[in-house]
Amino acid sequence: MGNGQIVSLLAKALEMIGVAIIVLAFVYGMIRGIVNFCQRREDTYVRFKMYIGRALLLGLEFLVAADVIDTVTTEITQRGMLELGMLIVVRIILGWSIAVEIEGCWPWQVAERKRMEG
Repeated sequence: MGNGQIVSLLAKALEMIGVAIIVLAFVYGMIRGIVNFCQRREDTYVRFKMYIGRALLLGLEFLVAADVIDTVTTEITQRGMLELGMLIVVRIILGWSIAVEIEGCWPWQVAERKRMEG
C-alpha cells in the first residue's frame, strides 16, 4: 500500500467520521428533543436546534478536512482546484449560516457578545 492510498483512506475515514457525527448527533438530538417535549420544557425547540446545529458544524469540519487531504492524492488540475475551492466556500458559508442560527450573531462577534452578556 503506497502513501497515496494511505492518504486516500485517511480522507475517506474522515468523511465517514463526519457523516457519523452528523447522523449520531441528529439521533441524539431527536431523543433529547422528545424527552424535553415530554417534560414540557419551554426551550425544547431551541435546544434541539442547538444540538443539530453543533453536530452539523462539527461534521462539516471533518468533511472539509477530508476534502483538503483528498487533494493530496489527486492530480492537481485547474478544474480540480476550482471544484475544491467552491466546495470549501459552500461549506464555509453553510457553517457560518448554522453558527448565526445557533448564536444569533456572526462567528467573529460571539466573544464580544458573551463578554457583554456576562
